[in-house]
Amino acid sequence: MIDKQVIVIGAGLAGCEAAWQIANSGVAVKLIEMRPSHSTPAHHTNEFGELVCSNSFGALSPDRAAGLLQEELRTFNSLIIETADRFSVPAGGALAVDRSKFSKSLTQRLATHPLVEINRNEQLDLPDEDTITVLATGPLTSDELATRIKNFTGINSCHFFDAASPIIYGDTINYEIAFKASRYDKGDPAYLNCPMDKNSYVNFRNELIEGDQVSLKDFEKESANFFEACLPIEELARRGVDTMRFGPLKSIGLWNPEWGDLFDRENRIKKRPHAIVQLRKEDLEGKLLNMVGFQTNLKWSEQKRIFRMIPGLEKAEFVRFGVMHRNTFLESPKLLLPTLQFLKRENLFAAGQIAGTEGYAAAAAGGLLAGLNASLLAKNKSLVTFPKESMIGSLMNFISNKNEIMSQKKKNKFQPMPASFGLVPELTIRIKDKKLRYKAYQERSLEVLKGFKKVLDSSFEKDHALVEIN
Repeated sequence: MIDKQVIVIGAGLAGCEAAWQIANSGVAVKLIEMRPSHSTPAHHTNEFGELVCSNSFGALSPDRAAGLLQEELRTFNSLIIETADRFSVPAGGALAVDRSKFSKSLTQRLATHPLVEINRNEQLDLPDEDTITVLATGPLTSDELATRIKNFTGINSCHFFDAASPIIYGDTINYEIAFKASRYDKGDPAYLNCPMDKNSYVNFRNELIEGDQVSLKDFEKESANFFEACLPIEELARRGVDTMRFGPLKSIGLWNPEWGDLFDRENRIKKRPHAIVQLRKEDLEGKLLNMVGFQTNLKWSEQKRIFRMIPGLEKAEFVRFGVMHRNTFLESPKLLLPTLQFLKRENLFAAGQIAGTEGYAAAAAGGLLAGLNASLLAKNKSLVTFPKESMIGSLMNFISNKNEIMSQKKKNKFQPMPASFGLVPELTIRIKDKKLRYKAYQERSLEVLKGFKKVLDSSFEKDHALVEIN
């Protein structure tokens, strides 16, 4: 074991992944988590890696951007993805998890690792400059620490408003109306679908627009902006009569056998509902269901009233109502290297959503890289960056000073970025067909990572200090 201790601040997805990678490399780590002594409006438990929004990690197939990122993480023994796989629930073509079992398992595994020390207190400042530190406080960084980070960087913190969807008891759904199906018949029929005709849709939209919302604080009103990838459902409703129908309520690709011949195109178009609300399992048994795409800032009483207007949800009982919260992130291209080190302090790393990545798997990817590099720094070894052809490498380039260098002449404001094939370098041979092109991106990435992993493994194995805890 290396006679140094690395500090990881925050036990969200990135912090858990970073701590696991550090400890498994033979370096002691102190994992600091402010809950339960200091909680947030979005958290509901004291467990590590709590998923405060959706329970989905995105598309599962490796020829999709999110799926490729998950597959890359599996290659490097990611704790987050391994745990997600273990506690997955049916979700069509997506990787969704039983969030309670998922977070409890993360907590238990880290708490019992011999090289992990757990500290349940709020971190009020950055550790001293001699301490190797991974900053993984996430989008819900406490106000005091956020102020200290702002003072350290010299850049005002960026932020946006994010929201979580309600969760419903599965046995309160009207199954005579709601039907099971996955879009385009992909995978098992893992979603419950509540069909709406035009009148019920229009009335529902009108109530959403007029519904009472939770008031923002004065300082929040001055700079309120939503994250476009996770808009509140009432905000979508305001943007146009059919905006929801082309978003989370689209009925295309869904079909109830009771409506007629599945393969009769004319009949499908004629009988297709005007809109459909989807519910996704929160647990394997389907006792809890998440309202897909229904992030909201409506008051709880309004959520109960308005969402019960949806056919099939007339008597729905809510386990958890939707909430909106402020998310903080760094203007990372001005602050970070592709190793996730701060330009101003080489032994301070940032990882996860605070570093400007969006999505659960992307947070885990940042934690993986920061954890590996913190371990290498503790061992006085050269740090690594992931190949640019990989989804991990392209994401880290986007949130680092490489992005700043490439876009010096652009005036685009930095916003958090999810996994996307738009970030990876073009192929040497042009492929017009999108599916074939994405498949080629996948094959190229996984091939490049084979060689990268061999080099990385040899770097850790030379000092015979690797610890393997399964």
